[in-house]
Amino acid sequence: MRSQDLTFTAAVTGISRTLIARDRLLGRIGRNVATEPPHVKIARHAIPCGELILDAVLVEPRDLPPQAALLICHGIGETVDHWTSAQVLLAEHGVASLVFDYSGYGKSTGAIQWGRCEQNAISAYEALRSLVPNVPTSLLGFSMGSGIAAAIAGRVHPARLVLCSAFTSFRDAACVLGFPRSWSSALPKIWNAKESLRQCSFPILIVHCERDRAFPVRMAAELATNCGANAEFVVVADQAHNEAFYRPQLSYWDHILSRLLP
Repeated sequence: MRSQDLTFTAAVTGISRTLIARDRLLGRIGRNVATEPPHVKIARHAIPCGELILDAVLVEPRDLPPQAALLICHGIGETVDHWTSAQVLLAEHGVASLVFDYSGYGKSTGAIQWGRCEQNAISAYEALRSLVPNVPTSLLGFSMGSGIAAAIAGRVHPARLVLCSAFTSFRDAACVLGFPRSWSSALPKIWNAKESLRQCSFPILIVHCERDRAFPVRMAAELATNCGANAEFVVVADQAHNEAFYRPQLSYWDHILSRLLP
């Protein structure tokens, strides 16, 4: 188990830093939000998680109280600064959202560990409920974050769980991305959404992009089938894996907004 944990930490650290450096070089980080738009509020928060501190960004409507709140667990190659333009879109339509960096990402303290990622998400969810009280609070996991969100959903009991660009399990995801199936036992047996969501009572929305090159549509469809009657499955036409935050559009986000808003 110790060797599996070390493999996870080394792999995720290497992949995340490579992808984030690529996006910084290409000017993709925070490029759509040069200044704070007039109808939203953007605030940085430091969220305690045990002895660690998580960097987080809360975006909410400025003129009217939010009608819903959403915690976003981001993917392996992102930081909070990738997500601001998507959060602005949500706030402009009445949804407050919080995006946080896992330990070892961005300005968050500590090192990346899979169990710590889950505790990070729980602490961030509790912080969001305190920052935006008295509205339904939902949970969204994107890509790697879909595994984390599915793993903690039964512990935080969200109004709704949204899984975007999701996978069935961490081992399955690694193998789809090129890790040899014969070596998969070297990876921790974690984030098996098919198992953790089988008996859930809250509604689940699974959103996948038609042109997702990371995880095939069939993987999301398998997950939806396994989740049973509580799950709704939507395939967004003509969009790729990261477009939800690179170029946020209502053609993608309206599927989510329509389920979050009363």
